[in-house]
Amino acid sequence: MFLQLLTLASLVLLPLLFFFVFKASSQPNPKTSNNTKLPKSYPIIGSFITLYKNHERRLPWFTDLLRSSPSNTFTLHHSLGKHFVVTANPTVVQHILKTHFPIYEKGNTIRTTLTDLLGDGIFNADGDNWKFQRQVSSHEFNTKSLRKFVEQVVDTELSDRLIPILSSSATNNSILDFQDILQRFAFDNIGRIAFGYDPAYLLPSLPQAKFAVAFDDAVQISSDRFRSLSPVWKLKRVLGIGSEKHLRAAVSEVREFANTIVREKKRELSETKALESVDLLSRFLGSGHSDEKFVTDIVISFTLAGRDTTSAALTWFFWLLSQNQHVEDEILKEISETASSESAAGGYDEVKEMVYTHAALCESMRLYPPVAADSKEAIKDDVLPDGTKVKKGMTVTYHVYAMGRMEEIWGEDWAEYRPERWLEREENGAHKWKFVGRDSFSYPVFQAGPRICLGKEMAFLQMKRVVSAVLKRFKVVPVEREGGAQPEFVAYLTGKMKGGFPVTIVERA
Repeated sequence: MFLQLLTLASLVLLPLLFFFVFKASSQPNPKTSNNTKLPKSYPIIGSFITLYKNHERRLPWFTDLLRSSPSNTFTLHHSLGKHFVVTANPTVVQHILKTHFPIYEKGNTIRTTLTDLLGDGIFNADGDNWKFQRQVSSHEFNTKSLRKFVEQVVDTELSDRLIPILSSSATNNSILDFQDILQRFAFDNIGRIAFGYDPAYLLPSLPQAKFAVAFDDAVQISSDRFRSLSPVWKLKRVLGIGSEKHLRAAVSEVREFANTIVREKKRELSETKALESVDLLSRFLGSGHSDEKFVTDIVISFTLAGRDTTSAALTWFFWLLSQNQHVEDEILKEISETASSESAAGGYDEVKEMVYTHAALCESMRLYPPVAADSKEAIKDDVLPDGTKVKKGMTVTYHVYAMGRMEEIWGEDWAEYRPERWLEREENGAHKWKFVGRDSFSYPVFQAGPRICLGKEMAFLQMKRVVSAVLKRFKVVPVEREGGAQPEFVAYLTGKMKGGFPVTIVERA
């Protein structure tokens, strides 16, 4: 109790100390970058005041700071001697994600912040633990049977749930929050793919499924920890109050559900000696990985990745289409040429041929990446390729959102939504489009190096099947926002459209 009171007292006194130091400091700390846009750094409090003032617009603010830096990299003093590096330089990204990969880990700060939700799962692991999970997962993700299973799940969700709901909305001329619809669709998909369990979240009644709501809350509060002072949320966790009390209940609900599914699968395996299901959980258990915590942690990680990233990408994709009719026309033309008329969406081979659609999705994720930024922690001193010094324990953040807006990478027309920047015409006389990818260090939407996303191809398969099925039958029309305002991109663990994505659905003739 004494320690708790002492920590509480420090939280009250520290702001007062910051205030007096701030008032007394008439000159900024001389140890600043040559980037004139960087905020002033003061003793003890560093640039905390400016960081706090800009926390609601940190994405565009950091983007401006990175643009004004000659190397597209800067270092900031947060407070209490804590410095961090932010970069939008592809050479630096390659350095931390590949060339010097062994010395840049998730780190203690991130692991501690996310451990209640993710445990020791693959997205919150380092070292030998990460290597083992990566090896196990990589084997499973590369099987044709898993790809076929994903196709079947996506097709079923499309034909039985998403398309009927959109059709009903078109008939009734009702308004849908398309972001919510896509999140529900993705949650049902990943529930079946990861656990072999159908959450039934995308139903006409749009139910508040207990597991889905608890997972949403756990992700939201875990993400909010990064915006809070570490001593604050840690004290709230110790005392069991406020958002931390809510998080504890939400995580308990998620893990209780996951553990129940794991036990049922293990019982099924012990009785039959073989599992007919081909979901990820069954695969892990069937290959001899029976530790309950291990499989629960890893499957929760994949649930997070599969639920939020594709729905975030598709939300902004459909909004960008609504603002660029010529792009929608090109996609419709491609769909009519390649999609099978026998199913809601084309089979794998047909979808694979949707080159223009693939480019349009890459272009939308350039501007609105599902994960806006990612950080690594240095386990020893280092010097980045641009000369920036990194001390042991410092974090280096590669800013994916800002990188998509860098003239040095994308040219003067970086602000334009132009799928053609990813394409060139084939020279065989057919004049078909040929996809021309970018290196993963200039476009780290799916990470890069040894940690590159295992589910990348699966994500594109799912997204293109959704695009094909939806656009063949419907036009998605955004409801005009108050004052004609543009939607706002906000970054939690994954990117979201602030306030949702209200639309009307129009059935094509």
